[in-house]
Amino acid sequence: MRETGVWTYGIVNLGHILGIAILFGAILILDLRMLGAWRALPLAALSRACVTTAAAGFLLAVMTGVPMLATKAGDYIGNPFLLIKFPAIALALMNVAVLHRSAAWQAHRARDLQSPEQSRLAIHAALSLGLWLTVIAAGRMIGYW
Repeated sequence: MRETGVWTYGIVNLGHILGIAILFGAILILDLRMLGAWRALPLAALSRACVTTAAAGFLLAVMTGVPMLATKAGDYIGNPFLLIKFPAIALALMNVAVLHRSAAWQAHRARDLQSPEQSRLAIHAALSLGLWLTVIAAGRMIGYW
């Protein structure tokens, strides 16, 4: 990227920030709903839009993050925030996978959830928020190390 022009890295970096904003914005809305906010809003309708939007944001963040990392890979050797960011991403994605396979998540599309099912979704939502905020904070700190 360094040889492609002075604007390339900046534009890719902006794309990465946009991807993160799209990803986290969608996750924040969905997770807050699963934690009990906006109960009048059907979870099934909200989840379709938020999951699709979050996936698009994640894809954009990955597509822009890989070249940014590759461009400065040598600078990042020994950066402790990478050792926080990437495991947090892996754990957040594992949380998504477990959530989407759960009986409570499957049931939310077909019917109103019972209290224990809502509690299970709330646990996943709290984990999600904590993990994605960790990813964002660690990613931001990488440049300052």
